[in-house]
Amino acid sequence: MKKIILALTIFWLSAFVNQSEEIKSDSFQAGEWFKFRIHYGIFNASYATLEVKNDYVQGREVYHVIGRGQTTGLASLFFKVDDNYESYFDKETGQPYKFIRQIDEGGHTKDLEINFDYDAKKAILEDHKHDTEQSFEINKGVQDLISAFYYMRNRVDRHQLSKGQEFVSDILFDDDGLFKFKLKYLGKETLNTKFGKIKCLKFRPYVQSGRIFEEEESLTLWVSDDDNKMPIRIKADILVGSIKADLEAFKGLKNQFKIIMD
Repeated sequence: MKKIILALTIFWLSAFVNQSEEIKSDSFQAGEWFKFRIHYGIFNASYATLEVKNDYVQGREVYHVIGRGQTTGLASLFFKVDDNYESYFDKETGQPYKFIRQIDEGGHTKDLEINFDYDAKKAILEDHKHDTEQSFEINKGVQDLISAFYYMRNRVDRHQLSKGQEFVSDILFDDDGLFKFKLKYLGKETLNTKFGKIKCLKFRPYVQSGRIFEEEESLTLWVSDDDNKMPIRIKADILVGSIKADLEAFKGLKNQFKIIMD
């Protein structure tokens, strides 16, 4: 389930513009909330949520996004997951100031906090589980796992995308340091969902193969082709089959949600 949560944001990691420019929250607002149903075949595996709130960090007004995921039903008997991800990022620039990752996945636990210092060009990662600290060099364009998703929702101009277009960017979310991801735009597609037919933009992030995913191109993601650019579906081919995450519920959208009427 962790890979699905990561996939919600990985596919937006691309350097379309200079991070130092101000952004406008055209695609989302405080109060927005998404719920995703993650399923393996006909079986529900877990649910994940993303919620946007207003908050303050060191006197700065920020967006505080909380992402949570838990296994449910029979899946929790075999592999219990309880994940919490939080990001505090600037309302004007989109730069993250603090990132929290607290996970318990089948007994494998982590409790990490990252604080970003752009004046010093460093990010300090505190491992609360092991009581250790690491420092990483960063640039102004770095994102954490959650902030990247919201940053790019505002940055992507859906009218200017070209099929086959690729983008690359850096992300810091773990004690392994900065990771580089590549994103490819595949074109448009209409999906049948529980809400009706939705026009979508289709993307493919390139991820490391061998551990969980079947190959580099094992993730496919769809986001709504409207001003919300909200995630509608994620499909991940893994070593033992495939997992899908579908948007199950939402509220607090800033823009109209468009559904094709037959």
